[in-house]
Amino acid sequence: MIEHSRLNLEKINAGQMTAADFFEQFHFQMTPFLSLMSDYECAILEVETKFRVLNTKLAINGEENPIESIKTRIKSPESIVKKLESRGYPITMDSVCENIRDIAGVRVICSFIDDIYRIEKLLLQQDDVILISRKDYIENPKPSGYRSLHLVIKTPIFTETGKKEMYVEVQMRTIAMDFWASLEHKLRYKKDLDPQILHKLSSELENCASQSAVLDRKMQNIRNSINQSNDDSK
Repeated sequence: MIEHSRLNLEKINAGQMTAADFFEQFHFQMTPFLSLMSDYECAILEVETKFRVLNTKLAINGEENPIESIKTRIKSPESIVKKLESRGYPITMDSVCENIRDIAGVRVICSFIDDIYRIEKLLLQQDDVILISRKDYIENPKPSGYRSLHLVIKTPIFTETGKKEMYVEVQMRTIAMDFWASLEHKLRYKKDLDPQILHKLSSELENCASQSAVLDRKMQNIRNSINQSNDDSK
């Protein structure tokens, strides 16, 4: 690998780099990264399937579907490098694998808060899922008002080279939490807003977070009352 890079560097310095040399170098450097990203894609498929199976089995058993939707994403190369730099980690393939645990992301949207914790429990009961970290921003919201349950899990994938343990970040939210987080994300990355307008909108979003938390609790109480009424009528 070192000799290959040195050879191309010598060609670049001598002004002898051809198009074929360029694409060979690009392929040589990108293939390991693309292979790693495909491993994370496979890990997403594994975790997403676990959630879809749980949702299907609960429906077959005559229960309500707790999951409204599932969203997935792979962190961009730019975001990966930026995170390594901000934390002082070396920018290498090994460093990516060891230090960045949210490259693969799965977001699960539920109707009710109780469903979030129920699905979490069922997921973590599976013997090929290892909980690495847990942050409950539903019970303890961020100062901005952000609410969600964050899990980092490790789960295996099986590739042509054998078994690999992969990290996946799982975010679990209600519909109201997801709606709020989407709007807050847009505001956070809106760089050209007047500071006074930005402050005003941030304050309004904090109020919206409080109101959506109240709404989630009220909806949960209504659902609990309906279920209790159904149980009493049996």
